This record gives sequence, C-alpha cells and structure tokens, in this order.
Amino acid sequence: MLYGIGVSIYQSLYYSGFIKAVKFSFPVISIGNLSVGGTGKSPHIEYLIRLLKEHLYLGVLSRGYKRNTSGFILVDSEHDAKQVGDEPRQIKNKFPDIPVAVSESRALGIPRLIRNFPELNLILLDDAFQHLAVKPGLNILLTEFSHPYTSDFLLPSGRLREWRFGAARADVVIVTKCPDNLTESDFLSWRNTLQLKKHQKLFFSKINYGIPYQIFNPAKQFLLNPGLHVTLISAIAQSSYLLNYLSTHVASVVDYNFEDHHYFKESEIKALLSKHDQISHPNKMILTTEKDATRLMLFRDFFEQRDIEVYAIPIEVIFYKEEIFNQFIKTYLLDFKI
Repeated sequence: MLYGIGVSIYQSLYYSGFIKAVKFSFPVISIGNLSVGGTGKSPHIEYLIRLLKEHLYLGVLSRGYKRNTSGFILVDSEHDAKQVGDEPRQIKNKFPDIPVAVSESRALGIPRLIRNFPELNLILLDDAFQHLAVKPGLNILLTEFSHPYTSDFLLPSGRLREWRFGAARADVVIVTKCPDNLTESDFLSWRNTLQLKKHQKLFFSKINYGIPYQIFNPAKQFLLNPGLHVTLISAIAQSSYLLNYLSTHVASVVDYNFEDHHYFKESEIKALLSKHDQISHPNKMILTTEKDATRLMLFRDFFEQRDIEVYAIPIEVIFYKEEIFNQFIKTYLLDFKI
C-alpha cells in the first residue's frame, strides 16, 4: 500500500496538470510494461526497427538501466554494457546504423537525439511506460501471456510497478510469449481478461529462437542437436521459456540463472567454467542470451586467452495477424498529427 500511495502521488502530479508532460511534433512510440520485466521489450523494439528502418530514419532512446554512467550518451562501438546498459548495447550490436542513446530523462534525451540527428523521422522509447514526463504519440503496453497484469500485484508482493488501472494509458496492448495454438475465441476472451477500453488495440505475439552464434565471432554458428549438452548462463527476468525450448532440442541443460541484469564477476565465470568442464561428453556448448552476451563480453580477454567459446541464441517475435499489426503501425505514422 505504501508503494502504491507513492506511485499515485507521483502520477497525480501529471494527471492533474501540475506537471506538464512534453509532447513532440514528430512520431514517438513508447514500448513498456506494468511489471518489472520479462515481457520482451527488446525483441519488440527490434521488430519495429526491422519493420520500419527501410522506410524511415529512426532512433532508439533508453534510460540504460544499471549503467554506471549518467546523463545523455550516444551509444557507439566503444561503449560497453556497463557504460550504456545491456539492452541499448544489444540493440546497437544488431543495428549499428541506427542511432541509439541513453538518458534518464526522455524529455531531455529526445531533443538531444534530434540535435545530433536532425533527419530522424521517428524515435522509439524503450521501457518508458512509467515515464510520464513525455506524452508519446503511440503508447504500446506489453503483458505476458502466462502472467497478465490483471492477475498480478504491486511490488513487493507482486511484480507490478504501478496500479493495474495504469493500463488505460495504453493505445495498444500486446500479449507476449503466447503459445502456438491460439484461436479466435482466445483473441476475443483476452479483451475481457485485460478489461480493455474500446479504443485500445489488442495484438498477440510469440517467441522464435534462432541459431546460436559465437558472441565474439557472430559468423560462427552452432546448431542445436539432440545429442548436445548445454551449460546455460542467464541473467534475465524469465528464463523458463528458453529452458522449455532447449529441453526439446538438446540432450541436457544445466541452467545457471542470476538476477535480471546481473553483472558477472570473474570468480563466478571461473566457477561456471569449472562445472562446464566436468561435462565429459565432447558434444557440449556454453550458451547465453543476447542480452547476457553484452555483459559476458566484458570478459572477452578472459575467454579468448583460454580459447573458450560462448554462444548466444537470438530471439525474435512473431505476431499473430502480423499484416494487421504492421499496417496499424504504418497507418499511425502516415496519419501522424501533433
């Protein structure tokens, strides 16, 4: 209750107009959630980049969670995850031609990003649903299929950052990490489950895992196979989806899961490698997620000196009714008005 009261006081300053939110004269799309993590924000940011980068010059702005720096920073090839955050580093790795920046204040970060790249047509805000200082043109809210916000509770008893009714700010709600067998009746029932308003659009997406690649040499791949023994190193909010996927594609998985966004210590890496060495089977690999890879890259010299290969498994989202979602986004951009 105390946490909820604090959140309500903060939000009331904006809802009452005591503090004015900033609105910009060009498209700004925010992607966020009500919970503390695990809904798949980064893969959805990447989906929008792939969808739009051939048509618009776009940029990404994030706060750079758990970085050891402050202020506005344009992410470049010299920055590591500690300086800019793991997710911005991941996005920049995959899309080096896309401007990516970090700033605690999106209201100040957006003008700085535009000043550096005046030709930008669109800015994607990563994890900005609670950042009320900016009023985005399109507010996208993600919620997990197996943990919808309607069945969750405020921190610390649950995973919600704010009250459930905050979902009313969303223009679009995406139910993420869905199973493969959704039906039309499922689509309809979820509108009631989430208690959506008439104007709120509802879409569904699911996870697709790709072929693992060597984190220091992405051109080198390692196909998963039924005889493979995997040592999985992860520090993400929800690793169960990846574990379930691996369980059907490899012989065995030993999972070493840390707190979300955990920065590994050399002693931890050594302990994990020692356990991996105990696997006697020659068909084995060390696997991690793309987000975790950005933090493991801090130990590049350590791995390369010992000739140890670490592979990252890429993840993308696939939309149910993909063409309808794509057209909705494109129509918003074509019809954009301040």
